[in-house]
Amino acid sequence: MAEQGMEGSQPVDLMKHPSGIIPTLQNIVSTVNLDCKLDLKSIALQARNAEYNPKRFAAVIMRIREPKTTALIFASGKMVCTGAKSEHFSKLAARKYARIVQKLGFPAKFKDFKIQNIVGSCDVKFPIRLEGLAYSHSAFSSVSASPQELYSI
Repeated sequence: MAEQGMEGSQPVDLMKHPSGIIPTLQNIVSTVNLDCKLDLKSIALQARNAEYNPKRFAAVIMRIREPKTTALIFASGKMVCTGAKSEHFSKLAARKYARIVQKLGFPAKFKDFKIQNIVGSCDVKFPIRLEGLAYSHSAFSSVSASPQELYSI
């Protein structure tokens, strides 16, 4: 039997994860093409879980509770889905949004679904010196704060 460690309250298979550290998915961002032009004002007026302020942002912002996600729906028929905790839930949520748009009378399809970004986090159980890390691995990192800002944090 593989040696066991503990990550949170779940046992960790140390043969698969020798460090004992497993990242937790925090956010999945995906896109899909509904393949039809959309009347955003009409969507915002008919869907109770939608907001639309064209002076502020050129998309309808729609939310669902399960899976807890937010979609940005553009007049072009393109949609961005954020907030899912797994790739499966991201696709499920995107399908639910597409179905809502269909039920509002638009000939929405579900084309070119793609996971665009995955954010994970973990406790590495030691302090991380960000400036030193960015300096040592400059080919793979960037610093968005000045050194003075880093020291004032």
